[in-house]
Amino acid sequence: MGRLVPAVTRALDILELFLDGDGTLSAPDIVRRLQLPRTTVHELVTTLAARKYIVPVPGQSGRYRLGVRPYQLGARYAEHLDLAAEGQQVARTVAETCDETVHVAILEDTDVIYIAKVDSTHAVRMVSAAGRRLPAHCTSVGKMLLASLPEPEVAARFPDGAELTAMTPNSITDPAALREALAAIRERGTAVESRESNPDVSCVAAPVRDRTGRVVAALSISVPMIRWSEERRAELEQLAVKGAADLSERLGHRSAA
Repeated sequence: MGRLVPAVTRALDILELFLDGDGTLSAPDIVRRLQLPRTTVHELVTTLAARKYIVPVPGQSGRYRLGVRPYQLGARYAEHLDLAAEGQQVARTVAETCDETVHVAILEDTDVIYIAKVDSTHAVRMVSAAGRRLPAHCTSVGKMLLASLPEPEVAARFPDGAELTAMTPNSITDPAALREALAAIRERGTAVESRESNPDVSCVAAPVRDRTGRVVAALSISVPMIRWSEERRAELEQLAVKGAADLSERLGHRSAA
């Protein structure tokens, strides 16, 4: 372990004090409990307040409580922790139903990152791994996630004239063609990939939403072409939608009646 930075350690010590009692503290309280110089505490409290890690308590002069920033950090941590754990459970249930490979993925810039995966038991199946990163425009999960973004944001990530990576001859390489595909996905509500990331595999995907209704991930089912047909696609599409809805419910989302 490297050398600890004293100022950072003291700032974190202050924040952790708010976990006890009624969650409010004054600068003299902090001085007394941490045995730090008043000047040091004043500087640290001023910095933490400026960055919204702590905020004044209304009607209580000189007292502070935790601000919005620790909540945002904690919410982001919980979001990804719960999503990965719950995603793995749902993916297992879906995979047991269809005996195909199931993924849950999130979007990062122009890539997708697989955070959960359950394999098919078939000898012929898609080979991948949780933690793998792929170009979003080449995958059903990626296109589903990109379709959830506002169109200006998609245009910013894939500007006109950009040459998109091709993983197979079927991959979309033109931003205009990608925007057209995403528009169709928005209208349909699901995404289909036909041998765009792997020449021997097709996939279907559906969106996963959090309690606010925001799309935070997508669930996909990947099928080798030897088991792929339009009838099978329709069946798996429905299953992906159900699995994504189950995962969304676990994350607190309530669909409209």
